[in-house]
Amino acid sequence: MNDSTQTKPDKAELKRKLSSEQYYVTQECGTEPPFKNAYWNNHAAGIYVDVVSGEPLFSSLDKFDSGTGWPSFTKPLDAENVVERSDTAHGMTRVEIRSKHADSHLGHVFEDGPAPTGQRFCMNSASLRFVPAERLVAEGYGQYAKLFPNAKQSGESPKAKPVAQKETAVFAGGCFWGMEELLRKISGVLDTEVGYTGGKTDKPTYEDVKTGRTGHAESVRVVFDPSVTSYEALLSFFFRMHDPTTMNRQGNDVGTQYRSAIFYTSEEQRRIAEEVKERVNRSGKWKAPVITAIVPAGDFYRAEDYHQDYLEVHPNGYTCHFLRD
Repeated sequence: MNDSTQTKPDKAELKRKLSSEQYYVTQECGTEPPFKNAYWNNHAAGIYVDVVSGEPLFSSLDKFDSGTGWPSFTKPLDAENVVERSDTAHGMTRVEIRSKHADSHLGHVFEDGPAPTGQRFCMNSASLRFVPAERLVAEGYGQYAKLFPNAKQSGESPKAKPVAQKETAVFAGGCFWGMEELLRKISGVLDTEVGYTGGKTDKPTYEDVKTGRTGHAESVRVVFDPSVTSYEALLSFFFRMHDPTTMNRQGNDVGTQYRSAIFYTSEEQRRIAEEVKERVNRSGKWKAPVITAIVPAGDFYRAEDYHQDYLEVHPNGYTCHFLRD
């Protein structure tokens, strides 16, 4: 549906609606990997709209193969829906492209494109949603159907495939490399992302956090489908994969950044976390009391790219995590 007239959702809603990569790109001005994204090689007829608001942005008629690994266009579909801003990050000056209504980061425009405009709008697939030409009327973009006269418009929306439900959990329990490696393999887990949370320093880096002075913990944000696995099941798994009785320590890793903590995103999560923690305490599996902190979730700062999926990239890398019986 064309929902481009809607206001931009708040931060919490965006985190529920978007995947971690979509949020990283659109809200944190991130960049997805080239050649490993949804639309760089998409040749189907249709338009590309903002993933947050649905506002129309680009057309397949203006798309070309730039060889960069990102979807590239010679011009916007509707110039009123894009905004240019100066970007001086990374020691260079570029022209950033953002959507007007959702204020999503889309990509950048360069003056090295083909005729007739000579421009290359280099966009991130994660910022876009593709609407096939034959679905334009059904999804509320009928004004653009005339651009594709050979496309047979469907009169009504076909039965949609079931969309996975999404809920987010945030855990800390030592080095996030090992935690993520175990958590991402659980059935029902849709996405994992490592980062820093629970402290006071704004936009911390690994170099900041490793000092132990920021108050942040190395953490894993888990997006999961609650119809496949429950929050309670994830918590039971969490208490098996690390030692929740050691203060500010896991294995050889020592410091407040390695503390055991559950960052709840709702009162229901808090209630479940308290129940599971008490159950683990009563089980007798640990000789010492469980000291895992249960605290409200705050800002989560995505860790540097080289930390993401670390043990998937480096199978023999360091970890102190394993599953206990």
